[in-house]
Amino acid sequence: MESSLNSSGAILPVNPRLTVVLPTFNEAENLPPMAAALHQLALPGLQLLVVDDNSPDGTGAVADQLAAQYNASNLGPMDRAERPRMQVIHRRGKAGLGTAYLAGIRVALANGADFIVQMDADFSHSPAYIPQMLGVMLATDADVVIGSRYVPGGTLDEGWGWWRRFLSWWANLYSRIILGLRIRDMTAGFKLWKREALLGINLDEVRSNGYTFQVEMAYLCEKLGYRMIEIPIHFEDRRIGQSKMDIPVKLESAWRTWQIRWRHKRLKRRADPLMTPHPDLPLKQL
Repeated sequence: MESSLNSSGAILPVNPRLTVVLPTFNEAENLPPMAAALHQLALPGLQLLVVDDNSPDGTGAVADQLAAQYNASNLGPMDRAERPRMQVIHRRGKAGLGTAYLAGIRVALANGADFIVQMDADFSHSPAYIPQMLGVMLATDADVVIGSRYVPGGTLDEGWGWWRRFLSWWANLYSRIILGLRIRDMTAGFKLWKREALLGINLDEVRSNGYTFQVEMAYLCEKLGYRMIEIPIHFEDRRIGQSKMDIPVKLESAWRTWQIRWRHKRLKRRADPLMTPHPDLPLKQL
């Protein structure tokens, strides 16, 4: 990765290799506009990595068509060989949100990504925030930047009823109290990661699946001493399709928070975790 110095002497990457990991299940209608919005960002080094769980609505086939389209528009053969603009991972079936993210993150790391974004495919998370998140990370040297609904300035979709708002607020407060964390949006699924942070937390130790995955990743980061910054976002309700976050899922997430606390009870904060990162993880059979 090329770099330059800013006025304060900090090293800033030129065209950083940023990979957006996008798990999909029945997102055939959302994926084309999402891919277009991401590739229209003023980030020449951006790559989209779709992880599809054999969606019955044909999302995987749509993703393959989009990948062929975007990769054909690269500047030349060398660009296509070294870093395609879009890649697709096809999994055999619906194996959960957490394992989908882990599969995508491992591939992104193996491909040399400097920064990795995790986000939803349904426009709940606006791609327009990504340049701002990257700017905050580069300016502050944060390890993780979180698009947060629950810091000042963060907002929820106006269509959310009081019960849904209460459940979301309660889930975050509950997790924060049990795990003793300062993050406001524990279940946030919109995060920008620095490569070194993902290597340092040791992804093999992450066991949670579903939405508890977000809680465990945040817990590991704070316990290990990584610097996390939350920026306010507007969380929009999905444009097309139905939410996969129902009441049973939320109740399951509540008791699994205790599992996370027990599993990592002996985890000690490192004085400087970035000085002792784990080596790159090999790709596993998906």
